[in-house]
Amino acid sequence: MSRFSRAKKVHGQTVEGRRAVLESLRAGRDIEKLVMVEDVELGPQLQEIVMLASEAGIDVEAVSRKELDAQSRTKKNQGVIAVVPDPRYHEPEDLLLGAETGDQPPMLVMLDGIQDPHNLGAIARTADAVGAHGMIIPERRAVGITAGAVRASAGALEHVKVSKVTNLNRTIERLKEIGMTVVGLDAEGDVEYTDADYTGPVVIVVGSEGNGLSRLVRENCDQIASIPMAGQLSSLNASVSAGLVLYEAFRQRRA
Repeated sequence: MSRFSRAKKVHGQTVEGRRAVLESLRAGRDIEKLVMVEDVELGPQLQEIVMLASEAGIDVEAVSRKELDAQSRTKKNQGVIAVVPDPRYHEPEDLLLGAETGDQPPMLVMLDGIQDPHNLGAIARTADAVGAHGMIIPERRAVGITAGAVRASAGALEHVKVSKVTNLNRTIERLKEIGMTVVGLDAEGDVEYTDADYTGPVVIVVGSEGNGLSRLVRENCDQIASIPMAGQLSSLNASVSAGLVLYEAFRQRRA
């Protein structure tokens, strides 16, 4: 049974915000402890958080609002923080295992240098919504699974498997060898995104916020899809672009 006690300074990775913490508990993630604002009124989400923590034997430590905010990495903790082990990453091949038991061919999302944790989180949330089988991110010059990314994903990163690889291009080559089609997103595309075919085994590659797809990744893609625009700006936010294309893929695959 969980117990309330005075909290010490948080060390290690955190999951912050009611929805993100709740999804972590529902997913059965390893949680070292919860830290909550003392004497807070327990609404439905916090009641479920406390109940699940109690069932799992997770300690719940009580602190003042000032203490909790001082320990928060996102500064948007909504009164609760979960202290967790370092993020669990998977091999690219592991992401495909979930597709073996489903009725849809594999669909992966690859992020080519996304820097903003909010973009990573937002893309993960959409990836979960459309049934993607996982995400692939590079080890260097890109954001990983941080507290901000988990919060922005509304807990989706507890359900979407993520692979961190040293070289995106070698990973693309391996995935193409097993029959996956690689579709990159770029303003200068071969086809409009609604004309690309996502119904088979597919990897959808989203470029970075500032530079889009890197040169070698672009050259390794089987097809480049673009999103038509009529306004003065030349591109959309990375997570918005990913959302449009992932839902087009979802539409095609359902049909």
